[in-house]
Amino acid sequence: MGEVPEPPKSVLARGLLLLDAFGPADVELTLAQLSARTRLPKPTAHRLVAELVSWGGLERTDTGYRLGMALFVLGQRVPRQRGLREAALPYLEDLYEATHENIHLTVFDATDTLFLEKVTGRRSMPIVSRVGGRLPAHCTASGKVFLALGPPAYLRRVIDDGLARLTPRTIIMPGLLRQDLVRTMDRGYGINREESETGVVAVAAPVHDHRRRVIAAISIAGSAHRLDLERLAPAVRTAALSLSREMAREPARPR
Repeated sequence: MGEVPEPPKSVLARGLLLLDAFGPADVELTLAQLSARTRLPKPTAHRLVAELVSWGGLERTDTGYRLGMALFVLGQRVPRQRGLREAALPYLEDLYEATHENIHLTVFDATDTLFLEKVTGRRSMPIVSRVGGRLPAHCTASGKVFLALGPPAYLRRVIDDGLARLTPRTIIMPGLLRQDLVRTMDRGYGINREESETGVVAVAAPVHDHRRRVIAAISIAGSAHRLDLERLAPAVRTAALSLSREMAREPARPR
């Protein structure tokens, strides 16, 4: 995590800062860690943490604190993403039944690929992706879809943020990334060949809304030794196209 600026003044903003201190890999944090990451004095952090525990945003553990169930419940109420997940789930499940690989529904967030849903099973290769988790967009198949087919501002933001290397095969040169995105645009789907996790490859296709804007992506990910990405690409594209047709339907106007 980068250097944290001076903490805000308002109580609400400080409480949100404590919740945001949890990174994607953090299961729990101690009070000392929360204080250090937010630059809040320990007494202030302790008082606000107690209020967050009372509300349900945090839960006490034997050694510290973890994010609470109230946040999960609140997250399920986000209407746009909830509707997208509910509409996508049948298509994700169909892809899983056909492949028994890891199936994802993702969106673009800031400079990252954010995983909204994941369907997996015992026969799927264990990989780092998880619901609510994120990976840098430039090294995921879905992220390349967003960068190639989304607004130009997406790519500018990602390049300005720096292309982090996650594996020896991660593309970290802006020129090479642009070339790869041209290929993505020409194919109509994105490919990740061990760029975000060694031994893992993926193929992703875009989901459009009624204005033909890319609002999400569907992907299949699994073992580099087992997956034939070109063979799987038509199935992913068909699922994404079917979901696009469903998302493009205008909601009925109230009478």
